[in-house]
Amino acid sequence: MNFFLDAIAWIFDPANYAEPGGIVSRLLEHLLFTFVTLVFASVIAIPLGYLIGHTGRGRGFAIAGAGGLRALPTLGLLTLVALWVGIGLEAPYVALTILAIPPILAGAYTGFEAIERGTIDAARAVGMSEGQIVAKVEVPLGLPLLIGGIRSATLQVVATATLAAYVADFGLGRYLFAGLKTRDYAEMLGGSILVILLALVLEGIFALVQRLVVPRGVIAGRPEDVRARPIRSRAATGTPVTEGRSS
Repeated sequence: MNFFLDAIAWIFDPANYAEPGGIVSRLLEHLLFTFVTLVFASVIAIPLGYLIGHTGRGRGFAIAGAGGLRALPTLGLLTLVALWVGIGLEAPYVALTILAIPPILAGAYTGFEAIERGTIDAARAVGMSEGQIVAKVEVPLGLPLLIGGIRSATLQVVATATLAAYVADFGLGRYLFAGLKTRDYAEMLGGSILVILLALVLEGIFALVQRLVVPRGVIAGRPEDVRARPIRSRAATGTPVTEGRSS
């Protein structure tokens, strides 16, 4: 409990907001790193996922490849890339982009696969081209699941981006490594709490966005939760009559 109180005191200590290397600048660095990593991963995963979801080809390969990427130890991959390209942000970007690709890829192709086949057949029946079907039917209807994949990737990257400080003086992870080096456990726990709070805020934002991107036609087509009620009220039904009972 004392460690937790010390961590809270560390977070609210004005000295820790002094530049350079203050909490605000570290937080912005963490956000920027997360955003750029997600952009890199999305550029690779979304077109590939859309292609798999639309054509139905390569799904087994995508699942096996995504599973293999998920199984890679991030710290080991980060160390390996750092030995290859050197100390700096290049290694964390490569390692965490690989980490973010599987959930975005899964969200992209499962969003297309979740669409009713009758909807796609109806779009073809009215004369839509394959490009129009993708742009006007599959992408809007599959967007909630894609956002869900990006949401999952965001949380993973935010949590794992602390490892960027292992090879670069960057982000909120710097407080964890610096606190470990100096045995300043309040700083370590305070940095961890900041990462958790950032993840919770981003989770809430993506949850809201995921609800907002559901097409209105889909919302309007959902059945309402209407409970069956008796036509006549209980008072009008009377009392049951026992057969053979004498008055």
